Amino acid sequence: MSKPRSSSGSWRARQEKDPYVQKARQAGWRSRAVFKLEEILNKEKLLRPGMVCVDLGSAPGGWSQFLAETQKGRLRIIAVDLLPMEPLPDVEFLQGDFTEPAVLRKLLDLLGKQRADLVLSDMAPNISGTRAVDQPRAMYLAELALELARQVLRKDGSFVCKLFQGAGSEEFIRDARSSFKRVKVKKPAASRPASREVYLVARNYQL
Repeated sequence: MSKPRSSSGSWRARQEKDPYVQKARQAGWRSRAVFKLEEILNKEKLLRPGMVCVDLGSAPGGWSQFLAETQKGRLRIIAVDLLPMEPLPDVEFLQGDFTEPAVLRKLLDLLGKQRADLVLSDMAPNISGTRAVDQPRAMYLAELALELARQVLRKDGSFVCKLFQGAGSEEFIRDARSSFKRVKVKKPAASRPASREVYLVARNYQL
C-alpha cells in the first residue's frame, strides 16, 4: 500500500522499525506482505498440489515469490500487475490492466482450458491520506478483483482479497457471500493494528 505523501518521512521511519519489514529483508522476501499471506494460508489450508493460482496486483512479487518458494513447483502461478515485476522462477507474469479486454484475453489464453483454483488480490490504491477519496478507490479495486475471480474460478475455488473497512466494505462482503458458500474476514498479525486493512477469505465458489 502506498504511503501518504504528507507523511513520507514518518512512513519511512516506521518502515525501518517495522519487525515484519526487517524479517522480510532477512529472509529475502520482496515484501512484508508475505507474512499476511502465510498466516491466511496456514490457518485456512487453502493450498494443495496441482492448483492454479492467479495473483492480482502482484508487484513487487512477494505473494507469488512466497507461493513459488514454499510450494516448489507444485502450483501453477500466474501473476498480473500494471507495474513491471522482476522475474520469479515458476511464476508466469502478465503485465497490464486485467480490466482491459486485450489483457483479460491474454490471461484467459494463459489459463487455456484450465480454471483457477485460487485468486489472490493484495491490490491497494495510491493513498492520498483522505479517507473520502481513498476508500472508494480501494473498494473499486476489490470489486474488480471479485469480478475477475467470478470469471476465472472453477467451482469450489477460493478467493482472498485485501479490503479496507469503511464505506462499501459490508456491501462487498454480502456480495461475495452470494457467490461463495463460506466467507470470513481476517486481520493477520502483520497488518498494522491501526490500519483498517483486513482480508476477505471466500471459499467454495458457486458457478
